[in-house]
Amino acid sequence: MEECEILIIGGGPAGLSAALYAARGGRKTCVLERGELGGQLTAIANIENWPGDRTVSGPALGKRMADHAAAFGARLLGNTEAMSVDLRKKTTKTSHGEIRFKALIIASGAREKKAGIPGEKELHGKGVSYCATCDAPFFQNKVVAVVGGGNSAFDGVAALSKFASKVYLIHRRDTFRAEKAMQEQANGPKIEKLLNSEVVSINGKGRVQGVVVKNNQTGEQKEIKLDGIFFFMGQEPSTDFLGGELKLDKNGFIITNEKMETNVPLVYAAGDVRATPLRQISTAASDGSIAAVSAEKALSALKEEDE
Repeated sequence: MEECEILIIGGGPAGLSAALYAARGGRKTCVLERGELGGQLTAIANIENWPGDRTVSGPALGKRMADHAAAFGARLLGNTEAMSVDLRKKTTKTSHGEIRFKALIIASGAREKKAGIPGEKELHGKGVSYCATCDAPFFQNKVVAVVGGGNSAFDGVAALSKFASKVYLIHRRDTFRAEKAMQEQANGPKIEKLLNSEVVSINGKGRVQGVVVKNNQTGEQKEIKLDGIFFFMGQEPSTDFLGGELKLDKNGFIITNEKMETNVPLVYAAGDVRATPLRQISTAASDGSIAAVSAEKALSALKEEDE
């Protein structure tokens, strides 16, 4: 069984920042990331609100963060998923073996919510997607729709408009939540915005061929012919591997204090997986740094007690 002092589940901005601080603090540090190191950064084409970079691609920033943590000795395990965690025994079962830890930082992030409408599950990967950066090139000169009204939806519009011949932006409310700068960029002849509207079903045989959209004010429904649909309807925490020991808020996010401590000693949470008023790359990095410093101090205090 592999052993490390501080185990970090999640290799996004929170997890990699935690790894940097933990490794620099002299702790044997391991990071588990179920996908590519960088986490959700790898699905963002351009980032304009990371301090110090006017614009930077998500994959490039993720690689820089990973390289930085690795340079100080952090062991980074990409494509390695945490299957379950035993907080009492301080062990985790992964897709590649078992790891014992002294302190745990949960930085597993959040994932896009599903719409739960007819055709969504059946046509997933056949025109239904949750990652515009990943799949936009498949829709060269095609008609697509983006569902959502926040920053991630507008990121999707920006990525898709480079390839698609037309992009519908569908939002159930009468105003968008995205930052003003992002809204101003989403203009042009390719983009059509449908407010007070929601998709009620996805149609197609073998792949997406159209959607039915309902106007929430009039109740009128109409079918729009298109080739792909991308959902950005908010997020839910990635905590499937956890038991029921940690305190969660009503939406399932982990509750912490300002030190990123959970209700279980030597277990911390950082980034999008925790209950927080703002989920941004910069705040995730901050959370990870705080969690690592808190864990290091707690481990040092335990050693002093033993001595």
